[in-house]
Amino acid sequence: MQFDLAHIWASMGIVSKLIAFTLVLMAIASIAVVIERLIALARSNAETGRFMKVAGPLLDSWDMSELIKASDRHRASAFARLLGGAVRRYVRAEKEPDGNLSPVELSRREVGRRREAISMDLRRGMSVLATVGSIAPFVGLLGTVVGIISAFQSIAATGSGGLGAVSAGIAEALIETALGLSVAIPAVLCFNWLTGKISAVEAAIDRNAGELLDEMENHHGRTSGERLVEEAA
Repeated sequence: MQFDLAHIWASMGIVSKLIAFTLVLMAIASIAVVIERLIALARSNAETGRFMKVAGPLLDSWDMSELIKASDRHRASAFARLLGGAVRRYVRAEKEPDGNLSPVELSRREVGRRREAISMDLRRGMSVLATVGSIAPFVGLLGTVVGIISAFQSIAATGSGGLGAVSAGIAEALIETALGLSVAIPAVLCFNWLTGKISAVEAAIDRNAGELLDEMENHHGRTSGERLVEEAA
């Protein structure tokens, strides 16, 4: 008997072929998620870099209307979406005071809400990698069990336990195990790698959001003081 992949595939039963096909689909799904996330992260980082070049001078001059427009033009940037929402909330709160909460506090709450939404968007599809990495070895193990069952059926059919009677089932079992591990290991590695890149993006967003809130606090304190002086005069 020749132990080549074509011969092993031909000797597989329908259940083993379905298991192998499932593992191939898992591999394709993992590859698709990794490629999509890499493109999305690269695009977001590039757009954030362009947005920061525009947003810096606007923050220095405290031109909120232009800053909102700039954030709308750079929607592919995760930070631009967060900053745009926070600035909109700040401007609206200054024009229409909302209860006892200051514009800065309202902006801080808006940052928290948008931060959660952005985090979910950045991690979109990561559950696929986690699922594949977790269950692919077990799917391969299922294929191993089916292969061993096939080997025992061959022994029962031939009435002997020679290598020729069980070799096809054993080869089938080993191929299924190898395929399951070959799908799971890259999925786990890619999941950990992408998680690190996403965590770095989230840390940068948190840092920039904190700086934005500090600027809002300083500006709001100055304008409030100026209003008090004017009212006293």
